[in-house]
Amino acid sequence: MTAIFKREFKAFFSTPVGYIVLAAFYLFSGYFFTFIYQMGSPEVHNIIMTMSIIIVFVTPLLTMRLMSDDRRMKTDQALLTAPVSLYSIVLGKFLAALSVFALGFVPTLIFEMIVLSMVEVNFLSYLYALLGAILLGAALIAIGMFISSLTESSVVAAILTFVINILIIYASNLGSMIQVPWIATAIEKIAFINAFNNFGSTAFSIPDVFYFVSITAAFLFLSVRSLEKRRWA
Repeated sequence: MTAIFKREFKAFFSTPVGYIVLAAFYLFSGYFFTFIYQMGSPEVHNIIMTMSIIIVFVTPLLTMRLMSDDRRMKTDQALLTAPVSLYSIVLGKFLAALSVFALGFVPTLIFEMIVLSMVEVNFLSYLYALLGAILLGAALIAIGMFISSLTESSVVAAILTFVINILIIYASNLGSMIQVPWIATAIEKIAFINAFNNFGSTAFSIPDVFYFVSITAAFLFLSVRSLEKRRWA
């Protein structure tokens, strides 16, 4: 798994993808911090909560080539016949993408230290928000990886992942337009944004952590099954 992780992590920075993702994170987080600093607000965790819209756009870039490139370049057969388990392959790729994603939030720690040097802040609020963002990113990366395993085209994988991101994150908006109460309630409950917003409070939410972890585990499992199907095909 370590070899797969190193290979995939380096691949992000041998192409413009890694730099584009980090540039987007750093640009918008810097802009949001400048805004709240000028407003006199010390809550850096609000920056992280606002970054959800950026996460929608960057996760398809991180996952679009994770599986599809191997399939397109026919290198997947060598990988699938290598003496390494399918779980190691999937986890190595997943952790590489998640690591690049997590690097996008490094500036927020610097912002928190700047604010902390001037006023008293609730550091746990920052940690909760950061945990929520990482969990949201992990779930979206796992979903995107599974989609990438279904196609040879990185572009198709990116587009499908982006569309699905919009649907599952902002499902509550769709639910509000449905007149059938129980359907609307069910749709609102699966909306990622509702679970993510709960991390913006100071109350630690175990059900929301479990929710994102379960989604991540389920789609990693589906990715393994997708690779297994191709191995035996």
